[in-house]
Amino acid sequence: MDRGVFSSPEASLNGTRPAQQGSGGANPGAGGTLMSTIHTTDITLGNRASAYVALTKPDVSFLVVLTTAAGYYMGERGPIGWLHMIHTVFGTTLIAAGTAALNHWIERDSDAHMRRTASRPLPSGQLEPARALWFGVTLAVAGALDLWYTAGLLAAGLGAATCLGYLLGYTPLKKRTVWATFVGAFPGAIPPMIGWVAAAGRLERGAWLLFTILFLWQFPHFYAISWMYREDYARAGIQMLPVVDRSGTRTFRQILLAASALVAVSLLPAVVGLAGVRYFFGALVISTALVQVCLWAAAAKSNTRAKWLMHATVLYIPLLLGLMVYDKLPR
Repeated sequence: MDRGVFSSPEASLNGTRPAQQGSGGANPGAGGTLMSTIHTTDITLGNRASAYVALTKPDVSFLVVLTTAAGYYMGERGPIGWLHMIHTVFGTTLIAAGTAALNHWIERDSDAHMRRTASRPLPSGQLEPARALWFGVTLAVAGALDLWYTAGLLAAGLGAATCLGYLLGYTPLKKRTVWATFVGAFPGAIPPMIGWVAAAGRLERGAWLLFTILFLWQFPHFYAISWMYREDYARAGIQMLPVVDRSGTRTFRQILLAASALVAVSLLPAVVGLAGVRYFFGALVISTALVQVCLWAAAAKSNTRAKWLMHATVLYIPLLLGLMVYDKLPR
């Protein structure tokens, strides 16, 4: 329990001092003290639960749910086994949540130097580092075991590769080289492959296409974010490309190259028969639109335009995968 939580519940909640015990031994404020203590305990437990949820990075977990489910659906040949798909998504999400918690634990000192992360559970003192460590390990191991039991060894291995690649590759490289984003894009693109393997039992061409789409998408998405927060990253000693590329020339060049490549790669599912004509033209429209937003952001290189680009990338993946799922060809 955090020190000082129960030291003076009335003073903290009501702004008054506790009632003093009279000469007759009666303490009229005892009942109020007990009720306030119980209320403070409830608030503390609620805050602690919220802190554990924050460790899992729910926004990232949502993307994992989306891409894993899409990978499973696209890899399934017959009727969808909904329970099996739910197990696959659940196990993958547990691994992602555990990885996020462990990333919080590893980067707690760096987070304390960044304005946007200083209020996270560990640098703000809401949770003790040891608790975050065990929480992350438990979630990641539980997710890998669930995948192993329900989806097989290959799916579990891919899940473990996602976790280890992120924590042992991307995270430590962030303070050493601008290539960390490139390295981190590999584990970041694996979730749809886990879904595909769980459904089909093996890695196939379609799984690699989904991997490539998600791999390329991460560059405009994460470079837009890192451009917005480049001062924060510099303060923490993190070598994101925008930190060393003060003019933004290299950053936005890579954004445009990745977005342009994404136009061609996003059309391949239709070319190889994974999706149909409606997907082809829909993907062409939304991928070209993303390039236009990238060009617009690159023209000014402002934080405001980078923020709009980030929002555009967030919309892009659910739109593209949703169109692919909708237009899936019978096989």
